[in-house]
Amino acid sequence: MDINFVMKGQISIIKINGRLDATTAPVADKSIKEILKKDYLRLVFDLSALEYLSSGGLKVILGTARELKRKRGKFVLCSLSKFVKEIFEVSGINSLIPITDTVESGIKKLG
Repeated sequence: MDINFVMKGQISIIKINGRLDATTAPVADKSIKEILKKDYLRLVFDLSALEYLSSGGLKVILGTARELKRKRGKFVLCSLSKFVKEIFEVSGINSLIPITDTVESGIKKLG
């Protein structure tokens, strides 16, 4: 797993490549928490290169969403593969976290 972080104006884009599972979730959680410490309050998660997502990975994403909600931030998931999108739909999380088809549409959603 690899995490890339870039700023586009006031919006933070986090791209996760590879697998987000029980093995990689602690590393991802630590990386994302470091980003949140800088008080970036509008995050776009680009999941176009995410190959696999386990319950451990879901916990990282939900923890990020909770932390942003606490800080009154905004959060969007973008570019999900069919497999990853199904996980969010089956779990019902897609009703809690906005999901867009592209990074550009995610950026627009955060406005």
